[in-house]
This record gives sequence, C-alpha cells and structure tokens, in this order.
Amino acid sequence: MNHVTHSMQNIVFGGAALSGEGGGYGFGPVERPQELVQHALDLGIKYFDTAPIYGFHESEKLLGKTLIRQREKVSIISKSGITWHDNKRVNLTNEPKVTQKMLEQSLRNLQTEYIDVYMIHWPDPRVDIRFPMEVLSKAKTQGKIKHIGLANTTAEELTKALEVDAIEYLQSECNLFSNQLMGLADLIKKYNINTMGWGTFDKGILSGRVTKTRKFAASDARSWAPWWKKSNWQDKVEKVESIQEKYQINMRDYALTYSLQQVDLPIIGAKSKEQLDSISDFISNKPEAKKLSEVLNELRR
Repeated sequence: MNHVTHSMQNIVFGGAALSGEGGGYGFGPVERPQELVQHALDLGIKYFDTAPIYGFHESEKLLGKTLIRQREKVSIISKSGITWHDNKRVNLTNEPKVTQKMLEQSLRNLQTEYIDVYMIHWPDPRVDIRFPMEVLSKAKTQGKIKHIGLANTTAEELTKALEVDAIEYLQSECNLFSNQLMGLADLIKKYNINTMGWGTFDKGILSGRVTKTRKFAASDARSWAPWWKKSNWQDKVEKVESIQEKYQINMRDYALTYSLQQVDLPIIGAKSKEQLDSISDFISNKPEAKKLSEVLNELRR
C-alpha cells in the first residue's frame, strides 16, 4: 500500500449509490442526487467511481451532468465487462468488441473525452484478459483512458494483464469481514499499484444502516439479488450489533479505520449529505481505534 495522508481527498465517492430507480446494481431511490454529488465536491472529494451497470447507465449520466464544469479537478473511474441484454438481464463478458463499445458509451454518458481510471470489472473465464487489455492499451495511447485498472481480479489475471500494459489501480472488496486484496499484496508491492476498496461498510451492515428488519425498495438490489440473499446478512447484522454493545463502540468508525489502513482509496457509498458529513467528521477527528484488532478477530470468527 502506498502511504497517504488521510483526508476527504483520499475518499472515493461510490457511484452505485446514484443508481436511483434505474435498476441494475444499485441501492434504490436517492433524493436530489446532483446536490449530493456537489456536496461531495464541497467536502473535498476528488474521486468518483461508477460503472454502466449502476442504474443501467443512470449513475454515469448523473455524474457526467454534474461534474462537467469540474472535469479537470476530479478523477472519474468507470468499468467495462458487466453489460446487459435488452430485457435488462445482466451479462458478464470481456469480449474485446464489447469492451470497446462500453468504453465509448461511458465516454458519452460521462460527457468527457477521457476517463481517468478505466477498469475491467470482473474476470471472465471465457476470455483471455490480454484481449480486452489490448483494447484498453490502444485507448490509452489515444488519450481516452489515463490509467488502466482491474477490479475483483486474481493474481493469474493480473499477471497476464501486465504482459500487455501497466496496471496502475486495483479495486476489490475490502472491509472488516473480507479483504480480497490480501492475496495480491506481493504483486501490488512489486508493481507499485494503487489500491481501492469497495464494500467499506458491507452494503450498510457495518454502518448500522441495515438492521434485521430493514425493508428495501424494489429498485434496491438488496431486495432481490441472489448474492444478497445468500450473504447471511442477517447473521452479520446480529454479530455487529453484539460486538458494538460489548465494546461500546460505533462499528462504522472501525470499518472506516480499517479501510483507511488497508487501501489507498476507500470507496464510500452515501445516499445523503448527512452520511457524507459523518465520514468527513470522522476523518477530521481521527479517533484512535484501540480495539480494532480484537473487533476484527471477533467479526471473522
């Protein structure tokens, strides 16, 4: 991990929160989303992460509309590989033609001539990663991409991708329950790769936003997605509540502390100004999390 001084400039705004009622991978309605993005800018956030699947283009379009006047002051991250059919059935493919098509569509959605960090969203077992990497390498020479990244990758995929061009960013799940970047630590160090962590609050479980009785909106993926239903989320909520009571702590603070220790750029999903403000207050105060290792051990038992 590269050592950085933590501030809101090291926080990435998670664009899945802007999916609204568009569908796809997202977390339901959000009030006045453009004001939310502007508030993130006002707090000093410079990185904005998105993907076409977030709201079926809605997240990218919203960011494009809001960031257009600030374009040179921010870094936008988007991805290829998770697309969908006309009936909105999600599809994973890293076929080069699809990679090219998705990149061009994202540039249009974001109203920009370049994307700061463009990532392959997930490994595709049917496609050698070197083929889409050739597309991205060419796009980089054309100025359409500044940096190439991989999300949710494996050591094998990363090693192959590096044969084609530099990988400057990796993005994977990183939270108190799971840190998928640990297995890539040697390669990250060897190639001096910047790291981003998604799922900082494990979709609201670690922030206290998700309770065992929480009802999710129909446009919120947590109301229907198989991956959520299989995630034993209610057991996790119970464990978090139990540990918070035992140690008299706010698990959200521990979750963010852990992520700031583990990655260069934690990704934070927020659906309100108040949620963003609470993150800003935490970083400004920088409280010590003395029992972090004990809490971590209990959560992962």
